[in-house]
Amino acid sequence: MKVLLVNGSPRSEGNTRKLLEQVRRSIENDGIETELLQVGGTAIRGCLGCYRCVELKNCQCSTKNDNFNAIFQKMLEADGIVLGSPTYFADITPELKALIDRAGFVSRVNGNLFRHKAGAAVISLRRGGGIHAFDSVNHLFQICGMFTVGSTYWNLGFGGKEGSEVENDREGMENMRDLGQSMAFLLRKLNSTS
Repeated sequence: MKVLLVNGSPRSEGNTRKLLEQVRRSIENDGIETELLQVGGTAIRGCLGCYRCVELKNCQCSTKNDNFNAIFQKMLEADGIVLGSPTYFADITPELKALIDRAGFVSRVNGNLFRHKAGAAVISLRRGGGIHAFDSVNHLFQICGMFTVGSTYWNLGFGGKEGSEVENDREGMENMRDLGQSMAFLLRKLNSTS
């Protein structure tokens, strides 16, 4: 089993990364392999609406000049996917939105490739708007027929300054630890029935 974690923040060592690392440690403590990828701050493009993926049905996006297809392949290989983003004007970063739009579309037109995978959203925020960002990620999981993993509270962590400010949000960090445990629990249950 494997969980792919994706950091949608352009700050590769910022608060979102700290939250994802907490989830990652918890998953790994349960003996499940993880990989953390950086998408924030990269040149990933949004969907062009060309519909070539509908025509070709080759499990790829026809836009080849960015890292989308490599990330999408890792998403397909993973049993669980955790998508993290800081809150940008009450939503997710444009890079994560580009990944969601293209991955969701390519997955759906190729036979719902994400169906029955586990997914979790992780959002960092300074003060407000995090619930809308949280919902934006969860919409991908819902439309793709994935199992959405929750925790003891919304998967949010508060911290405004770059770096480790979010680590002072004890409740948020504990929630991330529990989220990792919940992801591992669900994957073990799903794996035992297949």
